[in-house]
Amino acid sequence: MILLRNLTLARAGRPLLEGVNLSLHTGQKVGLTGANGCGKSSLFALFTGDLHQEAGDLELPPSWVIAHVGQETPALASGALDFTLDGDTELRQIEAALREAEDKHDGEAIAHLHMDYGHIDGYSARARAAALLHGLGFADADFARPVVEFSGGWRVRLNLAQALMCRSDLLLLDEPTNHLDLDAVIWLEGWLRAYRGTLLMISHDRDFLDAVVGHIAHIEGRRLKLYTGNYSFFERARAEQLALQQAMFVKQQREIAHLKSYVDRFRAKATKARQAQSRIKALARMEEVTAAHVDTPFEFRFFEPVGSPDPLLMLEDAAAGYGDIAVLQGLTLTLRPGERLGLLGRNGAGKSTLIRLLAGEAPPLAGIRREGKGLKIGYFAQHQLEQLRPDESPLWHMNHLDPRTRDQDFRNYLGGFNFHGEMATAKVGPFSGGEKSRLALALLIWQKPNLLLLDEPTNHLDLEMRHALTLALSEYEGAMVLVSHDRHLLRTTCDGLALVSGGSLKPFDGDLDDYRKWLDQPTEGGKVSPQETAKAAAPKRTSDRNLSREIEQVERRMAQLTEEKQRLDARLADPASYASPDKAALQKSSARQVDLIRLLGEAEEKWLALHEALEHQQGVELR
Repeated sequence: MILLRNLTLARAGRPLLEGVNLSLHTGQKVGLTGANGCGKSSLFALFTGDLHQEAGDLELPPSWVIAHVGQETPALASGALDFTLDGDTELRQIEAALREAEDKHDGEAIAHLHMDYGHIDGYSARARAAALLHGLGFADADFARPVVEFSGGWRVRLNLAQALMCRSDLLLLDEPTNHLDLDAVIWLEGWLRAYRGTLLMISHDRDFLDAVVGHIAHIEGRRLKLYTGNYSFFERARAEQLALQQAMFVKQQREIAHLKSYVDRFRAKATKARQAQSRIKALARMEEVTAAHVDTPFEFRFFEPVGSPDPLLMLEDAAAGYGDIAVLQGLTLTLRPGERLGLLGRNGAGKSTLIRLLAGEAPPLAGIRREGKGLKIGYFAQHQLEQLRPDESPLWHMNHLDPRTRDQDFRNYLGGFNFHGEMATAKVGPFSGGEKSRLALALLIWQKPNLLLLDEPTNHLDLEMRHALTLALSEYEGAMVLVSHDRHLLRTTCDGLALVSGGSLKPFDGDLDDYRKWLDQPTEGGKVSPQETAKAAAPKRTSDRNLSREIEQVERRMAQLTEEKQRLDARLADPASYASPDKAALQKSSARQVDLIRLLGEAEEKWLALHEALEHQQGVELR
């Protein structure tokens, strides 16, 4: 058990936590959340002994082994597999002792050490290390490659593999999904669910938190409060605490309008039932959780694009790659105004290569890339953060981009990205990865692109900024192609999915749950197609008559719920409701509103599922 008693923590003289009392039980998986700078990483440093409390007590079992991901990776000549094995220090100690005993021909010591080696599963250690590397996206050919040869992002993965290799009692993970592709995120999710020790994790990926943790420890106002349940439960609990803030209701209506319009369109035509179903889930959830972000420091929207050619961009039998080596071939794609495409594919399949081709950063190795007249691309990729001038400020970057605009207008705009006051004129060099990403997004949005090409835009962004970006992209009126390991962002902002696999690009007939099933298929001969995977997951169909009757019943139920919700929304949007002394009645109305949102979401999910079943059975499109 971990105990914090009346604990006060500070860093560089600045108080972070005061009077904290907390107990964590063995085997608990806890997500640590809170605003940037609130003390999450400092709390980790307390557990590792790199930082000490100002007052109070921290109790950890003295025998516990603590694992955490190193911030730096030394430029070693040792191979990736050996570097991963170094994470198990006891294994390495026994191996060193064995070599020494063998040099001395000490048979008794050798026998005892072999027993110890077997006890810690030393004989399977290399296989376990290889499995970790495979899961994180490394190929067999990488195992012997010296660590020094890997790029920064891949070294981060190596550090993570080394931490997972440690047979730890407490595992501390700070943003473990950064620099991972979606398939590696899904693998890590499963690994952490099976982890038997105590897990304390900082993450800004809500889907990842939901799948892994059973508790949330939230830092706010120098206090640390433990919530039972995953991140979604935490958001709902915090939303209830803020539900009496009237501004929430006005803000919610604007923020969910785009999602509702999408769902409404597909009620009339259910040819994209799976995508609409995902949107309905996201819509129902967004209505519930937006209240938890009513106090976010971020507030921005994409400007309306000034004109959009149709088509915006075309690829005709194009090939893309590096140098003379084609990674992708036969690429045929037409991007039209308003199209919102999410790219899926295993690590190394070529998603970023395709984005670079679309952005015009690399010419096609074969075929044609044709731009529409008036195309204006907004391209975001991690390497662009390196192009920011470290000795200049956010305000300088804005002026350099558009010298004709007044500084005050830029300051107002940058404030929406939480660059207030002195931050607007501070040098970019010392900024964190998240702050640089926010600035790069601000610069991109100011240019009013009609086609967004986003390659992992949420890396380094915290939960509040991800939420703000999700809302802004949901309302964006231009076209978009998105690569992201953040499933919530993909599910909420993309109308269609495409799969990069086997050197080609194909439409993906399914949703992200189907993609998870597709990833579980064999990687070589006999692979089931995405379409077959989606169909295999479909439930057994009932008769046309029964389906039609059920659809009518659900539609009547939806009409009743919608009518009640509209009446309740109007009541809660009225400022006079908040002047009433009967706060219990107001809380009851707020709770009923949340119930209606949930019930409507469930009814809409069922409606789409029934229509999809009817469409499948009849073999025709519903029109």
